[in-house]
Parts: sequence; C-alpha cells; structure tokens
Amino acid sequence: MGGNPVIFLMKLSIIIPAYNEEAYIQNCLESIQKYGAADSCEVIVVDNGSTDRTGSIASRFPFVTIVSEKKKGNSHARQKGLICAKGELVAFLDADSAISENWLRAAIKEFTSDSDLVALSGPCVFYDIENRYSTLVWIYFNIIVIPFSKINSVVLLGNLVVKKSAIMEIGGFDTNIAFYGDDTNIARRLKKVGKVMLKKDFIIYTSARRLKKEGVVKTGLTYIANYCSEKFFHRQVTKKYLDIR
Repeated sequence: MGGNPVIFLMKLSIIIPAYNEEAYIQNCLESIQKYGAADSCEVIVVDNGSTDRTGSIASRFPFVTIVSEKKKGNSHARQKGLICAKGELVAFLDADSAISENWLRAAIKEFTSDSDLVALSGPCVFYDIENRYSTLVWIYFNIIVIPFSKINSVVLLGNLVVKKSAIMEIGGFDTNIAFYGDDTNIARRLKKVGKVMLKKDFIIYTSARRLKKEGVVKTGLTYIANYCSEKFFHRQVTKKYLDIR
C-alpha cells in the first residue's frame, strides 16, 4: 500500500531514465509508492535500451508507465519523458535514487507559493558512501555547490522539478550533450525564463557508485571543470563517460 496521497492542484509527472538498472529501479519505485507520490503523480520510466530486467521490474508497479527511447543517453531519455509527460510540473530522478518523505510536499509548496519559480533542485544524499569519503562530499555540497547557487543558477538533474511550460519554452534538453555539463546547461537556459532555486533541505537519496568507481576527488574535479566550461563557454571539456552499473 502507498502512503497518504498528496492532494494538490498542479499535476506532477515523475520521469526516470533507466538503462540496465535492475539492481536499483525497484528501490526507486518503492520510495515513490511508500511516500504517496504514486497516488498523486504520473510516473514514467524511460527504458533507454536496457538489456537486463529493468523493464520487467518496473512493469510490476501498476502506477508506472514505461516508454522506450532507443537513442542512448540521459538527455535523449529525459527528452522523451518530457514529451510524454502530462503534468504541469515535471520531476526528473535517477533510477538509483529514492525520494525522501517530504520531497513531494516540499516541491508543491515551493511552486504554489512562488509564481516566478520555474525550477527547483536540491542535494543528492549518498546512502552507501564510506565514512572516509563523507567529509569530502559534505565539503563539496556545503562549501562549494550550495553557496555558489546563491549567485549562479545550479541544479542537479538527479533531483529536479520544473514547470513543463518553462522547459518546453527553452526547447527541452540539449541532446548533443552526452553526460557531463547537462545540468549546468539546463540551469543556465532555464534562468532566462524564470527563477531557478537550489534548496538545501530538498533532498533525495542516491547511490555513490560513480564516486566509488572513479574516486571522490576525480569525480568532483570533473564536474567542476565541466560546470565552468558549460557556464562560461557553453561547451563541455569531458566528452566521454563511463556507464557505471
């Protein structure tokens, strides 16, 4: 059984790109069900050419609509989900994430209380990171990302809610971006049509699998380099990325 449904006037669609996410997709969808979002939201899983049990696991949840996008890459999958979404608000989550208890209520509260808001994002809290790395991650978010968001638009695409009208106005996602710089690109362009907010307590929980595979320092520096390159020169410095499963 799901949690108590959240009643609100603005319809919200949740988009989850998924490529070979059989180890994580169930936990993600269970969190949506547990905290009532399944009763109130449209939930779309975009199967991005999976060759494992991602689709069959997602199909076990009756509230999920599965659509297919054969063009590989998160930007293609997100764009497909965006086009299919019926909500006035569209949320983007990663398949290895889980929403927090008050995530949905917090999103609706922000958008209903601020008509200028077009995008809301927040930190991704790692649920499986080793203690020895937790201090570095805390510094990255609290000393770099969050303070910087006060003077520049910052979003995390693994935890983003947008007005569909606003993101469609800017043409949706740049599908030429393979991976790095995509969040900076969408934040920069959304800022042209309205207010973009990164809220410290608007959190989701996610896996630290990329940090574990590539290392905390290397991953952080790569994201910072591509943020600066996309922000100031509108291009990415890192074209290749690893599919980490």
